[in-house]
Amino acid sequence: MKNLNRRDVFLGLSAMAAMGVVTAEGQTTALPGANVLSHSETFPFDKLPVKKTANGGASRAVVQGVLATGETVEMHETTLPPGQMPHPPHKHRHSEFMMVREGQLEFDNDGTPERVGPGGVIFAASDVMHGLKNVGEVDANYFVIAIGRESELQKVVGR
Repeated sequence: MKNLNRRDVFLGLSAMAAMGVVTAEGQTTALPGANVLSHSETFPFDKLPVKKTANGGASRAVVQGVLATGETVEMHETTLPPGQMPHPPHKHRHSEFMMVREGQLEFDNDGTPERVGPGGVIFAASDVMHGLKNVGEVDANYFVIAIGRESELQKVVGR
């Protein structure tokens, strides 16, 4: 093995820190205060807390935490009235899957509109501009699963 210089040691430690949410034993060492999702459970729809949104819709938080394998996940359900957007197009570090339950959504995929209806699935990749709009005549319902977490730098610069 060659002698390591400070740069090599720093790069190695940085790589280990980036993977640091999982220990050698496969146990999660989540960030302080993180909800570790370590047991199976159900989330009945009628038991999910409902939060009204400014656009006349609603959102239901399902779960947020860190899996035993180290990934940060968040899941919620949204009801979006016709003609409305949940928020302007944006991008973020985490990736998202959106599963359409009811209604017709238009997915702005980095400037390219794509229609998605019931049963359709949308994938918004990390750091790609995206947005949603209900282009149908009835409320749209969809579930979002976000995988990954934002960096502290992205929180500061508002990405």
